[in-house]
Amino acid sequence: QVQLVESGGGLVQAGGSLTLSCAASGRTFSSAAMGWFRQAPGKEREFVAAISWSGRSTSYVDSVKGRFTISRDNAKNTVYLQMNSLKPEDTAVYYCAVGISPGITTTIREYRYWGQGTQVAVSS
Repeated sequence: QVQLVESGGGLVQAGGSLTLSCAASGRTFSSAAMGWFRQAPGKEREFVAAISWSGRSTSYVDSVKGRFTISRDNAKNTVYLQMNSLKPEDTAVYYCAVGISPGITTTIREYRYWGQGTQVAVSS
């Protein structure tokens, strides 16, 4: 069993920055891809970013490219999402998740463990 705990969310003005962290328990972390997803009120959960087990490959949704950076520290069982130049449309609950394989996937059904989420609110 893997448990994920997200932190780092909060309220920030447009143009500001936040760094989300996701601490994982369990031995599968270092051998699995990790992803960040978000869900805004009234909308479906959407892919934001993913990173391979080694950290050498990453993928982003077009709307965050150049502004968000995903990284991981396998020694600390932690994955991060650095978010810069935040926009009001980035407001959502952000979730981290463990992939079912070592390689990157952007498909929500290919993630098997999920955290409880952390709220990010960006004011205009």
